[in-house]
Amino acid sequence: MPVRDLWRVWLLMVALTLLAGCAGKELAVEDPPPHEGLTIDRVLILAAAERALGTPYRFGGNTPSGVDCSGLVQLAYQAAGIPVPRTADDQFRALPEVDRARPGDLLFFDTSGGGKASHVGIYRGDGQMIHAPGRGRRVETSPVEIAYWQERFLGAAAPAP
Repeated sequence: MPVRDLWRVWLLMVALTLLAGCAGKELAVEDPPPHEGLTIDRVLILAAAERALGTPYRFGGNTPSGVDCSGLVQLAYQAAGIPVPRTADDQFRALPEVDRARPGDLLFFDTSGGGKASHVGIYRGDGQMIHAPGRGRRVETSPVEIAYWQERFLGAAAPAP
């Protein structure tokens, strides 16, 4: 292939990469004062998620002794008596989508590059989410405005009233 054609292919790839970066959803949140105006369900969900801080990550786990990201969601929502599907992608596909996340809502991300929800966190408020980040780590709070999460954001859901 001539150098000129290689240059055109490279420019096309750069343009497609830039366009793909602009195609994602915007992670928008709503932050009332702590627990003000929240339903009892949301307060229970957040309290359970906050109790889970420091819990070890365990693939497939959904108990206080170990959780993965979707297991943390199941555990927290169980505290409010709200059943949710088991995996992050099933949760993403089954639960009602919202344009703006409120405390207690779920935030979904494509962290594997496969085009589906591979990670989920619980929006805590004040620009933070509670999530189980992965093997060898523990449930923690992370800021949602960092580029890593913004670039991988798929959407938010509100299973709680």
